[in-house]
Amino acid sequence: MSTPEPFREVPHRGLITVALMLATIMQALDTTIANVALPTMTGDLGASPDNINWVLTSYIVAAAIMTPVTGWLADRFGRKELFLTAVVGFTIFSMLCGLAWSLETMVLFRLMQGVFGAAIVPLSQTFLLDINPRERHGQAMAISGAGIMLGPILGPTLGGWLTENFNWRWVFFINLPVGIIAFLGMAAYLPAVARRIRSFDFFGFAMLSLGVGALQLMLDRGGEVDWFDWFSSVEIWIELGLSITGFWVFIIHTLTAEQPFIDPKIFLDRNFVTGLAFIFVMGVLILASMALLPPMLSTIFGYPTLTIGIVLGPRGVGTMIAMLVVGRIMHKVDARILVVIGFMLTAQSLYTMSSFSPQMDNWLILSSGVIQGLGMGMVFVPLSTVAFATLDARFRTDATALFSLVRNLGSSIGVSVVTVLLVRNTQVNHAELSAYINPFNPNLWAASPAAAGGDPTALSQVDGMVNIQAMMISYVNDFKLLMMMTLIAIPFVFLLRKPKAGPAAGPAAHMD
Repeated sequence: MSTPEPFREVPHRGLITVALMLATIMQALDTTIANVALPTMTGDLGASPDNINWVLTSYIVAAAIMTPVTGWLADRFGRKELFLTAVVGFTIFSMLCGLAWSLETMVLFRLMQGVFGAAIVPLSQTFLLDINPRERHGQAMAISGAGIMLGPILGPTLGGWLTENFNWRWVFFINLPVGIIAFLGMAAYLPAVARRIRSFDFFGFAMLSLGVGALQLMLDRGGEVDWFDWFSSVEIWIELGLSITGFWVFIIHTLTAEQPFIDPKIFLDRNFVTGLAFIFVMGVLILASMALLPPMLSTIFGYPTLTIGIVLGPRGVGTMIAMLVVGRIMHKVDARILVVIGFMLTAQSLYTMSSFSPQMDNWLILSSGVIQGLGMGMVFVPLSTVAFATLDARFRTDATALFSLVRNLGSSIGVSVVTVLLVRNTQVNHAELSAYINPFNPNLWAASPAAAGGDPTALSQVDGMVNIQAMMISYVNDFKLLMMMTLIAIPFVFLLRKPKAGPAAGPAAHMD
C-alpha cells in the first residue's frame, strides 16, 4: 500500500454533506417508492398486472449492471463531473417517468434512471470519506448510512401518501426539487478530483454485467414465472446458466488479465472482503424484513397504506438514533464490539417477530421495529467504517461501488428467498391445517356447528381463518430463518481487524 498523504481540510464540508445526502436519499427512495404505485400505473399505462413489474425490474437490472463501472467512469471523466452528470440524468429521467404515456416509455425511462442512479451512492460514500479525516469517518458513514437505510423504509410510506393524495406521477416528480438543490450544492462546493489514466477492460465488464444482470432477472422474474417452483421454467434455467457463466469467466479473467476491470489487489484487504460478506448479510436482513412486514400488516391485520407507514416509522427512528450515537463513539469503542451488539439486537427483534400472531396489538410491531432499527444502525456504521479503514485510497471508488453492488445483490436474493418460502409454506400450512377441518373434529363442532354441518357460508368463513393462520405461520418461519442467519453471522465479526490509528488517505493525493 502507498503511504497516505496528510489530510487537507476541505472548505464548506457541511454544505457538501447536505448536498451529498440529498442525492443519496433521492436515489435510495426510488428503490421502493414506486412499488405501491404499481396498481394505479397498471390502468393508466394500459399494462397487464404481469407486465407492470418491468417498471421495477428495468430499474434494478440497469442499476446493478452500471454500479461496478462507477470507479472507471470516475477515473476517466472525473469524480465530480460523473457525480453531477449522474444527479442531472437521474432527475431528468425521473421527470420523464412521471410524464410516461405508455408502459414501453415508462420501462425505458426507468432503465435510464437506473443507469444514472447507479453511481450516486458509491460516489456519495467516496466523497464523504475524502472530505473527512479518519477520526470522523465513523460519523461520515453514519450520515451516509442514514440515507441508504432510511430510503427503503420511508419509500413505500411516502409513495403511498403521494399516490393517494395526488397522483402516482408525483412519486417521480418529487425528485425534481431535491435533484436541483443537490446539483447546485455539489456544483458550487464539491472539490474537483484529478482524473487518472486507466484502460477499460470491456470483456471483464461485459462478463460481470452478464452475471449480475442475469442474476437480477432470475430473482425478479422467478415469482412471475412460477411462485411455487422457479426451476420448472426454461427462462429461469437460462438466466441461471448465464449468471454462473458470467461470474465464472469474470473471476478467471480478473485473475489472469494484465489490466482487469477490477484490480484483484482490492481483495487482498481482509477487512474489505469481510465487510463485503457482512454487507451482503445486511442487505438480506434490511429489505427481506421490510418486504415481509407491509403485506403481513395489510393482509392479516387489514391496515391501510398510511397506517402501515406510521407503524413502521419507529424502525427508521431507531436507525437514526443508533447511527448518530455510534458515529460519535466509534473512536472510543472497538467497532467489532458494536457490530456484535448490533447483530444481537437484530436477532432479538427477529425473535420477537417470530412470536407475532393475528390477535396481537401494535406494541410488539413497534417495539421490535425500534430494536431492529437500533441493531441495523449499530451494524452499518462501524462495518462501513472498518471495511474501508485499511484500504488504499486509490481503490476507494471501486470499493464503494462493489460495496453497493453486494448490498443490493443481498437485498434481491433475500427478498426473493423469503417471498418464495412465504408462498410455498402458506400452501403447505393451509393443507396441514385443513386436514383438521372435518365433521369428526369435536373442536369444529364446538367452534362452529354450522361449518361442521356443512353450511357453505360457515365453511367459507372457516377457510378464511385457516388462510390467515397459514400465512401467519409462514411469516413467523421467515422471521425465524432471518434470526438464525443473524446469529450465525456473529462469530465471523472477529475476522475484521481493528484498524490502527493514524492519518487517513484522504483526497489530498487527488485534489486539484
